[in-house]
Amino acid sequence: MKKVFFSLIIFIFSQFSAQEKLMFWPKGEMPNSKILASKTKKKKILAELKEPELFAFLPPIKERNQMSVIIIPGGGYSKLTYDEGAFQIAKWMNTQGISAFVLNYRLPTSTDLIQREIAPLQDIQAAIKYIRKNAEQWKISSNLLGVVGTSAGGHLATSVSNITKDYTELKGDWESISTIPDFAVLFCPVIDFGEYAHKGSRESLLGENASTEKITEYSMQNLVTEKTPPTILFHNQDDTAVPPMNSILYYKAMTKNKVKGSLFIFPKGGHRFFVTDKDTLSENWKKLCADWLETISNK
Repeated sequence: MKKVFFSLIIFIFSQFSAQEKLMFWPKGEMPNSKILASKTKKKKILAELKEPELFAFLPPIKERNQMSVIIIPGGGYSKLTYDEGAFQIAKWMNTQGISAFVLNYRLPTSTDLIQREIAPLQDIQAAIKYIRKNAEQWKISSNLLGVVGTSAGGHLATSVSNITKDYTELKGDWESISTIPDFAVLFCPVIDFGEYAHKGSRESLLGENASTEKITEYSMQNLVTEKTPPTILFHNQDDTAVPPMNSILYYKAMTKNKVKGSLFIFPKGGHRFFVTDKDTLSENWKKLCADWLETISNK
């Protein structure tokens, strides 16, 4: 009897804590895939294709506000760092009443891609369209959707914030849905692909011998305009993986173009901002972020 009761408790808890997985590309319409583009594709190979996905973290309906975010994990564009870099942030967002979706995007190192550097952008753009299209079912606003990027995920967050061309190739009623987020939150973001580059991110996205033109094009501080969405940036001065100058360059471009936002650089913490951090200074990022997000929701 005790065994049955214990098993029931485990089952209930696992159901409560499980997160919904969403496949956001319409079936057969994911672009930039060699397998999907092939006329001679085999069903077995197609079944093995790993498609991008969203993990939905939703607060209780009574505590849910209209705001939502897509969290974009880092990993140098060669892997995805989910747990503390995404899932924990999603759960923290839920404590603020904010719905969170963690994006599992295609990596540019995948052998399935036709054009490597645009695949992550295609996925975040499609995810934004998907959430806006279905916002009503989650009781959220289609006009209060932001992106949260960590490390290389910060590069993708700033890419989708500033690149206005729609790379999704989605037609019909999808075409009228904007791909630009309403705001952005960045943690230790990769921004510059030149002097202050995280070389691993640059090489994974653009290859080992990227041209000067490509490096300039994908250095996100160069794409900021007056239409860039409001952005808050967090960085640590002792970050040796992604120098804090990345955030400084982006914020400088924001200031030049009169983009609303904030920049916070803490003296220590390395290349991380975890919800569980106990440093008396850097753990303040949570209050600073919560207060800033409240100003966005009240705009």
